Amino acid sequence: MTPLAVFDCDGTLIDGQSSICDAMERAFLAHGLPAPDRNQVRRAVGLSLPQAVRTLVPDLPAETQRGLVDAYKQAFRAAREAGQLAQPLFDGMRALLDALAAAGWQLDVATGMSDRGLLHCLATHALSGHFVSLQTADRHPSKPHPAMLEAALFEAATPADRAVMIGDTAYDMQMARDAGVRAIGVDWGYHRPEELRAAGAEYIAPTPAALGEYLLR
Repeated sequence: MTPLAVFDCDGTLIDGQSSICDAMERAFLAHGLPAPDRNQVRRAVGLSLPQAVRTLVPDLPAETQRGLVDAYKQAFRAAREAGQLAQPLFDGMRALLDALAAAGWQLDVATGMSDRGLLHCLATHALSGHFVSLQTADRHPSKPHPAMLEAALFEAATPADRAVMIGDTAYDMQMARDAGVRAIGVDWGYHRPEELRAAGAEYIAPTPAALGEYLLR
């Protein structure tokens, strides 16, 4: 049966940390709040946006948290429309995706991004046709809930023991574990390798090329 590789997006396929941090700072500024620590913002990447905001400011009223979510969306949209988003593909990632596809793997994405954000990102990098399905925070609970992976398995008609989840955060590893899917971490993203191992990663890839060698061995 055809294997399935499910990729996280930001921190795994692309490096969007500067755009994320910039948009979050503008959202907080719009509400008269001090800018959040950038390291804490980066650590929340992978969660859905509402969950990330709750993680950053758990003591603020829910109404203020919702306002920050809306302000972040507006700031991010404005940057995208102005052509100011920085979301480069990690070096070697396109070659990895092409190699997996050539070897007969199905590919999927499971991300805390929105549908619109993910579609724009994939189109920018000419990757829209690489994936059999796209799972986003618009249609699923936030990671580490396994709903995204469960939907990916269903849509690819692939059993859990023939799939891998590839991501850069403990949320990805926990999601994989809860869905019964193999968890593989990458060390070029937002969480440290030891955190990924503690969350269930069977392997931490140092580069996309090494990841390809591990999967295709």
